[in-house]
Amino acid sequence: MPTPSTPPVIHFTDVSKSYPIYDAPSDRLKELLTLNRVSYHRDFWALREVSFDVKRGETFCIIGENGSGKSTLLQIVAGILQPTTGTAQTNGRVAALLELGSGFNPEFTGRENVYLNAAILGLTTAEIDARYPEIEAFAEIGDFINQPVKTYSSGMTVRLAFSVAIHVDPQVLLVDEALAVGDIYFRQRCMRKVHELRAKGVTILFVSHAIGDVKAIGDRAMWLDNGRVRELGETELVIAKYLAYMVEKDSQFLGLARAENSTAQPTAATQAPELVTGIPNIDHRYGDARAQIIGIQATDPDGRPLHLLEPASKIVLRISARASEPILNPNIGFMLRNHLGVDFAGTNTLREGHQLSEMWPGDTVTVDFHLTLPELYPASFSFSPAIADGNLTEYKMCDWIDNALTLQMGHSEGQVYGYLHLPCRVEVNSRLQAQPEAAHEL
Repeated sequence: MPTPSTPPVIHFTDVSKSYPIYDAPSDRLKELLTLNRVSYHRDFWALREVSFDVKRGETFCIIGENGSGKSTLLQIVAGILQPTTGTAQTNGRVAALLELGSGFNPEFTGRENVYLNAAILGLTTAEIDARYPEIEAFAEIGDFINQPVKTYSSGMTVRLAFSVAIHVDPQVLLVDEALAVGDIYFRQRCMRKVHELRAKGVTILFVSHAIGDVKAIGDRAMWLDNGRVRELGETELVIAKYLAYMVEKDSQFLGLARAENSTAQPTAATQAPELVTGIPNIDHRYGDARAQIIGIQATDPDGRPLHLLEPASKIVLRISARASEPILNPNIGFMLRNHLGVDFAGTNTLREGHQLSEMWPGDTVTVDFHLTLPELYPASFSFSPAIADGNLTEYKMCDWIDNALTLQMGHSEGQVYGYLHLPCRVEVNSRLQAQPEAAHEL
């Protein structure tokens, strides 16, 4: 008799999810007063007819641009949301790392939240007692474990959340970009733990913009585009199609930007302000707030603000910060990320051999980083500025802003293979060509 196949751990059939969008808060009340007989909203479909299965023990990765429906899909898998149409089934204990610190009570201590979350996932008090030392050790947040979560930085919160998730023996682990907040050391530990869970047969749904991580752990991948499944299958194939689409989209954006710039009137060189204020974007922000980044700007060497980066060009990245408490060893720097969220390069004042003066409450400082860009592939790149107090190995983060400034990289005159073109000098070794003739003379 044939052996029945193992049912999938996660099964989606034609799943769609919509949200009502109201132009004004009063429209919601009007709709309620009519008992929903008259509609005052329009539907936004976060997911459209999504179907897929995930087998037991499989690592299934989901990629796509921001707003493509990835987080909504994971929330349906976790049971937080219900689909508008279609069926979604998840079998097994689910541990989820979705929004940063979701499920944590900010008024409770870290220890109290560990017990609360583990109990919700079905562990008894005795089981939590036995695992608590491992949870505390992996999180590495020290005495903060006994402090309210509202006093945690975003990095500390995700450390504790990840530690709880991996120590409750999950059958299904959901990870939604939470690791992007952690430092490199902790992210590496987390990835090693993910590999351990894979080896134990845990089913993993992994959402990330870090294509390198997706390639390393993904058995299969799914590309979501505007709520629909664009590609589903072997990881390498799905990623290749996704990256090709992103490059094409960047090229189209660049063409529009150049067309707009060609019609603009040239402007005279202007001196950039000594103090810059204004932060174009804040994805995440964390630190003890004893000093804060108050502005970031990219200019050309003459001080003209840049709206487009050119390969192999010189730029000035200007960062201003203000102290609200004494900062004895200020260190200002930045991280450059590509459009996939990969940390591409970074530096800071101490790394460049420049010791800043002590800062006292109300003091401001502006640092100019004079950069020579390599020949990079055409894509969008973001700058994440930061100020810390301490040296390169021991410091306290005062303020870190993820992706505060994003600029598009233009096309290089030559083809860029991979991420960047290395400076290269080519020589033809004529001695190798002469060897056969020398042998013939003998």
